Amino acid sequence: MLRIKKLDIFIVKSFGLLFVGTFFICLFIFMMQFLWRYIDDLVGKGLEMDVLAQFFYYSTLTLVPAALPLAILLASLITFGNFGERYELLAMKAAGISLLKVMRPLIVFTVLLCCVSFLFQNVIGPHAHLKLFTLLYSMRQASPELDIPEGVFYDEIEGYNLYVKKKNRKTGILYDVTIYDYKDGFDNARIVRADSGKLEMTADKKHLFLHLYTGEMFESQKPRANKKESVPFRTETFRSKHSIIEFDSEFKMADENVMSNQSSSKSMGMLQTSIDSMSVLNDSVGRKYFDDAMAGAFQPVTGLKAEDTIKIQTARLEEYNVDSLYNSSTLSQKQKVINSAVSRAETQNSDWNFKSYQVKRTDYDIRRHKTEWHRKITISFSCLLFFFIGAPLGSIIRKGGLGMPVVVSVILFIFYYIIDNMGYKMARDGKWIMFMGMWLSTAILLPFGAFLTYKSNNDSVVFNADAYISWLKRILGIRTVRHLYRKDVIITDPDYEKVPEELDELTATCKHYMDKHKLKRAPNYIKLWVTEKEDTELKNLNIRLEELVDELSNTRSVYILNALGKYPVIPTGEHSSPFKIKWLNIFFGLFLPLGLFFYFRVWIFRRRLYDDLKAVIQTNEAIKNIIAENKEELWKK
Repeated sequence: MLRIKKLDIFIVKSFGLLFVGTFFICLFIFMMQFLWRYIDDLVGKGLEMDVLAQFFYYSTLTLVPAALPLAILLASLITFGNFGERYELLAMKAAGISLLKVMRPLIVFTVLLCCVSFLFQNVIGPHAHLKLFTLLYSMRQASPELDIPEGVFYDEIEGYNLYVKKKNRKTGILYDVTIYDYKDGFDNARIVRADSGKLEMTADKKHLFLHLYTGEMFESQKPRANKKESVPFRTETFRSKHSIIEFDSEFKMADENVMSNQSSSKSMGMLQTSIDSMSVLNDSVGRKYFDDAMAGAFQPVTGLKAEDTIKIQTARLEEYNVDSLYNSSTLSQKQKVINSAVSRAETQNSDWNFKSYQVKRTDYDIRRHKTEWHRKITISFSCLLFFFIGAPLGSIIRKGGLGMPVVVSVILFIFYYIIDNMGYKMARDGKWIMFMGMWLSTAILLPFGAFLTYKSNNDSVVFNADAYISWLKRILGIRTVRHLYRKDVIITDPDYEKVPEELDELTATCKHYMDKHKLKRAPNYIKLWVTEKEDTELKNLNIRLEELVDELSNTRSVYILNALGKYPVIPTGEHSSPFKIKWLNIFFGLFLPLGLFFYFRVWIFRRRLYDDLKAVIQTNEAIKNIIAENKEELWKK
């Protein structure tokens, strides 16, 4: 029986409230970006409110799948950031609940959101895309709203170009009007100038009623057919002139069949059907073109007798010396042959260019349909992917609110968008394999999400700069310096009677190790990769050194503390085999370039270990001298 715990309800409730808020914020941002993209198709068209309402409604439906991944990423970051900032996540882990168990109810919730995203793209999205792009096409075809500006030429009325120097917005009177009328062609163009005028829309909104006062009209004229003299133009002066201009400003919805063939307007089943149909069509057309090329791609030479044409068709070119035949021809025959060859080559070139364009166009449509088929899955899967990035990242950052989570979410989403868009274009243009291009972003972000989830679940250090600096120092061989300070409170003083004996033992151990391992010599290349094991002898030596340093750090003598600072920090594993796994050592040993790099690195560390052990011996003697010189003072303290 399924039992829902109170903790699960609390987690889902915390995430759900934030998700709803972030979803509408992300949807609003995408909506503003989409609106800005098509703002030129909306402004100045005099569209009714119901048309604009349809535009916003369908565009919102198409943007839901795009807003879901970003909303999930932002909500998961804020939710787990709040849990970490309020120490709620720490309390859950202290109660024995791992991060994956905390995430478990939200994983189920996110999977449901993935299904909702897929449902939108496969069922609701195609219908919304069809309605939206039909609406956009109709908006683009609609005539603009009549609003003539001052001081510029207005060419939105087909066949006319209007210039108005000044306009009275209250009365609608236009002053100093110039009209270029070329609806009958530029040869019959008319130019009208008037002191004032007025332009009104008729009641049916399909015509403009133009009133002009006190002006002149210049009209170009063609000469009559039976007269030679030319009549360049005629002039007409008028006190008032009235004319009607066709101007249909009503919005008309286009037929949906215009946009029904777009890939974004089809479900996965329709996409697969279209892909199969276009593939069969393209294969059959390509096979027909190939058969035509192999059967007799070139047309026979015109102007020849029937028997000559038959001879040419049955002749084999390799049986004739074409150059000698050409050289024996007359100049006119050569010119005729060259012209014929050039003409036939140009004809074939234009024919094959057209056929190539047809095949490439169909192939491009097939790739568009395939990318859309994959995109319905990848966008849905990205919801789950972003959750496994946002939840562990929020538990690591431990910052709630809308500050750091928003910054991280935007950076991650921009990175995802760039990678996804690049893969999409490469797959669409046929430069990459379809699967590789469409799943590129998933292939990059999936390991990143798995890494963050693993690290966060095991409380590993991810964003601690000191850990990476320490690792980098170890790789580059940068030394770590000891820092010892005098303690204010000392509970137990060092046993100064036994310390010299311990120092002598440590010195003897160091000398024995140096003589046994011959650190000044180059290591054996084969032995380094095959037979060398973990150096427990050096590890024990280092443990004795650190215990001695820890004991003497309780001293009150500044001289001893200064001497302790001269002890080197000895790396215990850098002078032997680079890797703990034997087969990995053998692999790098056989791969000579990398093997030589690690070989010389080990050699350098062996020489440095030799210098470190000498420094330990010298420091031991220095501390023994300090204890001997200050014996009375140290015993007194």
